[in-house]
Amino acid sequence: MTTTDLSDTPGSTAASPGSTVASPGPTVASRGAAAPARTGSPGPALAAAMLGFALITLDTSVVNVALPAIGADLRAGMTGLQWVVDAYTLAFAALLLSSGALADRIGASRAYGAGVVVFALASAACGLAPGLPALLAARTVQGAAAAVMLPASLALVREAYGDPVRRARAVSLWAAGGTVAVALGPVAGGALTTAWSWRGIFFINLPLGLVALLLLARVAASARRHAPLDLPGQLTAMAALGALTFAAIEGGTAGWWALGVAVVSFAAFLLVEARRAHPMVPLGLFRDTTVAVAVAAGSANSVAFYGMIFVFSLFFQQVLGLSALGAGLMFLPMTGLLAGVNVLSAKVAARYGARLPIVVGQVVAVAGLLGLLTVDADTPRAAQALLLVPLALGAGFSLPPLIASMMEAVPAERAGTAAGLLNAIRQTAGALAVAVFGSLAAEGMATALRTSALISAALVTVTALASTRLPRHRQALRR
Repeated sequence: MTTTDLSDTPGSTAASPGSTVASPGPTVASRGAAAPARTGSPGPALAAAMLGFALITLDTSVVNVALPAIGADLRAGMTGLQWVVDAYTLAFAALLLSSGALADRIGASRAYGAGVVVFALASAACGLAPGLPALLAARTVQGAAAAVMLPASLALVREAYGDPVRRARAVSLWAAGGTVAVALGPVAGGALTTAWSWRGIFFINLPLGLVALLLLARVAASARRHAPLDLPGQLTAMAALGALTFAAIEGGTAGWWALGVAVVSFAAFLLVEARRAHPMVPLGLFRDTTVAVAVAAGSANSVAFYGMIFVFSLFFQQVLGLSALGAGLMFLPMTGLLAGVNVLSAKVAARYGARLPIVVGQVVAVAGLLGLLTVDADTPRAAQALLLVPLALGAGFSLPPLIASMMEAVPAERAGTAAGLLNAIRQTAGALAVAVFGSLAAEGMATALRTSALISAALVTVTALASTRLPRHRQALRR
């Protein structure tokens, strides 16, 4: 896990495919001032931030293996299961664009505490949901709370460590918490669902959230700072993302109407952002080739990683008849390697430059996706688990230097904005992958596996070719 040489600003960190890229948004760096260092031990702040980040990333992966059980209990079809995943992801992605500014306005510690409380209450509501509508509403609130928690958690780390070197190490530990959660998510979700109920995957958040709050109580209150909020941009972005996902999931006449709403909302979003003095998404960032390639490649990475995990979660249980725990264990070889691949990627980028691991990682991912075309119900289970590994190796190898390249391509005062933007777009791409691939699965699992792999391979191939345009120079990465 690596950070860029912007680590002495509240920029961002490179995270694993299943985790996120976080930033406290337009905080201290936008004013060129140093954040006040915490008094006393910074340990509680780091521990609280790590636990919160782990909770957020855990919820993006723990649900997949529980989907068949949720569908059977709540009598939800494929469309309902797609929304169980995407209600959380869309709220998270859309609100992440401006939640860093919110954390600035009320203080990172207050924002984090409020986010944890709402996240825990929403988790309890998910676990107690009597039907699908209640579950989807609670999942939406969960995603909104996660969007508040994420930048605030990284801001806590930023404020706790005044020394840039110690801060870089702390951010790496913070990101590692998300990587571990991604690896354990499918197994934990499968174990809880098999031994107890799908509701257990949500109830487990309650004691973890309580521990995070107890740690936060030992952290000094964060200062409030002025940070402009872009409410028109936020509202139009939410409308565009929600309508586009609705169109992909629901289809039919309603889907076409939703697609029209998405187009109009997106046009309004671009108009708003182009005219605001302090836009949530500075459109000028996309004029830089490195930024454009990083956003495209990061999105393709998310489509392949999140989309294929969603499809294979259903395949393992609905076609092979595995339990939720068995399905979770099938993912363990691929997710368990992510942290090590991140570290190796950083070393290669530091020695040879970022372009090499970015291109090589995507090529490996494409090879893995093409290998998944051979999987069917008769493929030995060990082979199925091993065939998922190249996808994780490639994604994990390419993503950290890709994010680091983007962070170096933008001015320091834009680092937080760029990080939040990249993460929001990656999460949106993952949500759309679930929407599209889930619709394919509703038509037939065998066709869905192959078509999803082909779509993913095509997208990653295009971005691998585009990545050859990245500069050759070495990245100044620090562990």
